[in-house]
Amino acid sequence: MSWGTELWDQFDSLDKHTQWGIDFLERYAKFVKERIEIEQNYAKQLRNLVKKYCPKRSTKDEEPRFTSCIAFFNILNELNDYAGQREVVAEEMAHRVYGELMRYAHDLKTERKMHLQEGRKAQQYLDMCWKQMDNSKKKFERECREAEKAQQSYERLDNDTNATKADVEKAKQQLNLRTHMADENKNEYAAQLQNFNGEQHKHFYVVIPQIYKQLQEMDERRTIKLSECYRGFADSERKVIPIISKCLEGMILAAKSVDERRDSQMVVDSFKSGFEPPGDFPFEDYSQHIYRTISDGTISASKQESGKVDAKTTVGKAKGKLWLFGKKPKPQSPPLTPTSLFTSSTPNGSQFLTFSIEPVHYCMNEIKTGKPRIPSFRSLKRGWSVKMGPALEDFSHLPPEQRRKKLQQRIDELNRELQKESDQKEALNKMKDVYEKNPQMGDPGSLQPKLAETMNNIDRLRMEIHKNEAWLSEVEGKTGGRGDRRHSSDINHLVTQGRESPEGSYTDDANQEVRGPPQQHGHHSEFDDEFEDDDPLPAIGHCKAIYPFDGHNEGTLAMKEGEVLYIIEEDKGDGWTRARRQNGEEGYVPTSYIDVTLEKNSKGAVTYI
Repeated sequence: MSWGTELWDQFDSLDKHTQWGIDFLERYAKFVKERIEIEQNYAKQLRNLVKKYCPKRSTKDEEPRFTSCIAFFNILNELNDYAGQREVVAEEMAHRVYGELMRYAHDLKTERKMHLQEGRKAQQYLDMCWKQMDNSKKKFERECREAEKAQQSYERLDNDTNATKADVEKAKQQLNLRTHMADENKNEYAAQLQNFNGEQHKHFYVVIPQIYKQLQEMDERRTIKLSECYRGFADSERKVIPIISKCLEGMILAAKSVDERRDSQMVVDSFKSGFEPPGDFPFEDYSQHIYRTISDGTISASKQESGKVDAKTTVGKAKGKLWLFGKKPKPQSPPLTPTSLFTSSTPNGSQFLTFSIEPVHYCMNEIKTGKPRIPSFRSLKRGWSVKMGPALEDFSHLPPEQRRKKLQQRIDELNRELQKESDQKEALNKMKDVYEKNPQMGDPGSLQPKLAETMNNIDRLRMEIHKNEAWLSEVEGKTGGRGDRRHSSDINHLVTQGRESPEGSYTDDANQEVRGPPQQHGHHSEFDDEFEDDDPLPAIGHCKAIYPFDGHNEGTLAMKEGEVLYIIEEDKGDGWTRARRQNGEEGYVPTSYIDVTLEKNSKGAVTYI
């Protein structure tokens, strides 16, 4: 099957067909270009999506720790790799398919134009041969008609008797001339006819088949190129399928790596304070004053009874004071009772009525409206007060468990830095030895400043590690021994779990409790405060400072190493102990910084009934 033999007379049709083939090729190239743009935009949007949801890590504390977060970030990384593979697909299509199509389309247009020009030239040459043959034919025909006219004229004159001999001779000469010209035109026509037939045979059997064959080969190559581009289009996608499959497998592995138990344990490790739950609240009997008031029936008896209730506390507060030859202890203010709100005393001992209210009704209102002491707020209040000041180097402002973790992290970082400095020192020593053996390579003395600096850094890091390890040992020892100390404290003394430190504190003794401005007392408290000071809390033991403490925060007490202080309140599990100097200055000190010795059967402590 050949276009030259089958389509010898379809030059215009082949012209249109080859043009359609090039247009189709360019249309497919345009399709590939738009597909490349889609892949590029898709990859760009995927990368923007990954960038939007990737964490912006500025510090190590913000790094993801939970397995669900780590899995999500791994999925984002795999998705970023997937976007990279989409870019590879776009690049492969642009280079292997679109670029090749555009170059081939340009070459195809040039080749088609050349073949069509050759066909048109062959057709023009054949047309020229036909015109020459046709002209010679027409000329031969015309000469033949003229010869026939000359013959008829000669015969007419030859038969005419009146015609002269000269006229007959002239007609005969004219006939011979026309006959000769007709013969010449006949020979020329025959030659032109033979030439045209030869050119026509050559045109339709040699030239045109050759041109059409070239056009057919060109069109077939175009079809083959389209087939190759179709295959390359698919191969560009198929080449990245293994890598895309790995990306999807990575996402599946990231999903399988999520461990809910590990995340739960991580929450515990992140927020565990190391404190023990608070103990039970003691029962506070507010009805005993009501019964006394009802049984006595008089205001003076109620006042005497209320005075008896605080006798033990007054003696406890007066412990250690020489009031026989010195200052007499000041009388204690009566506890907050319905009777104290009902009557009040003046400095001369007289009584006057302040306001009237039923005792039972007052106590019920106190029970309904009184604010409970929530022990769990103790650490929160202390944490807020510590945050107001600068962070402590030993992390003593943190709960024990968090403090231990922070110290361990710092020790690990210091060890890594120490290892780097040690490696640098070893490298400098080796370089120094090389310089000493080969002076032309360098001066050994030039390394001395750097070596001295490295030694100083190593000594500094070792001191830091030793200091932090000491703090860590204290925390671990304190955490291990806190349960026994709290247990013994609960047995021998009244442990007020709701004590706030270091800014606000209170004890179970109603007269010793300090919760801010004394707004709960009646007019007699404001009147007495003008003439006397509050008595200090009794000492329940003493302590010796193991380490110095600055005490920058409000409510804390600064101390020097080896200083002896009085203990007025034990550590209730929050890491702080309330102490007092001999000059009367009080405040909170870290329990891990002191060596505590408590007095047995201290009158400053109250046991449960």
